[in-house]
Amino acid sequence: MPGSGKSTVGRQLARRLGLPFTDSDHVIEQRIGCSIRSFFEREGEPAFRDIEQAVLDELMDSPPGVVATGGGAVLRSANRERLRAGATVIYLRSTPEEVYRRTRHDKSRPLLQVDDPMERLRSLQAERDPLYREAAHFVVETGRPSVPTLVNMILMQLELAGLVTPK
Repeated sequence: MPGSGKSTVGRQLARRLGLPFTDSDHVIEQRIGCSIRSFFEREGEPAFRDIEQAVLDELMDSPPGVVATGGGAVLRSANRERLRAGATVIYLRSTPEEVYRRTRHDKSRPLLQVDDPMERLRSLQAERDPLYREAAHFVVETGRPSVPTLVNMILMQLELAGLVTPK
């Protein structure tokens, strides 16, 4: 979900693993030369999703690292399939209430610039949760733990699965 902590947690996880970190939304903004919100307003969501898919394809073909995708990347089945087959996907599951608490003052999120953002978040959760689960290898409930605690929870899951060596 937007505001679930993907960039913040991903950056810390990458640091702990000694891997590069990439935020796909930042790559997209560099490519389009403006904010995602501006592009969304000017070109529409389908055009944005085309660019997002192309960027994800490029990132999946890049050397290993930690990638934070945009919350809507899972809307295309090709993205879900590519992520699931080519990466270890961790779904940071947040409730709509948690996301609202984190994003209520953030005007850069185009999908939340509506009259009732809480209702929009509930709708997004209902629509996307099954898609996130389809793409994910691991689901981590974000709740209220600190970022370091979430990173430790993820590392523990990866260690138990034999995907990283305990340090």
